[in-house]
Amino acid sequence: MLSSSQIRAARSLLNWSGQQLSEKSGVGVTTLRRYELQDGIPAANVKVLMAIKECLENHGIEFTGDPLKNPGVILHITD
Repeated sequence: MLSSSQIRAARSLLNWSGQQLSEKSGVGVTTLRRYELQDGIPAANVKVLMAIKECLENHGIEFTGDPLKNPGVILHITD
């Protein structure tokens, strides 16, 4: 799973707006904003969270740590 802070951090590392993540992941921008405002793991449909996670991973993001205790992200720059 992933936390709200990991979503925000990943989006920031990619220099993406909420609209860009929405378009690339197929998740509505209002839904993304709602998730990013929550603490910890968003109260969300697991399929929606997985769509966000897979989209970010496909663009070089690696999620590290425990999403509740030690959430982190790494950007692997690809050419």
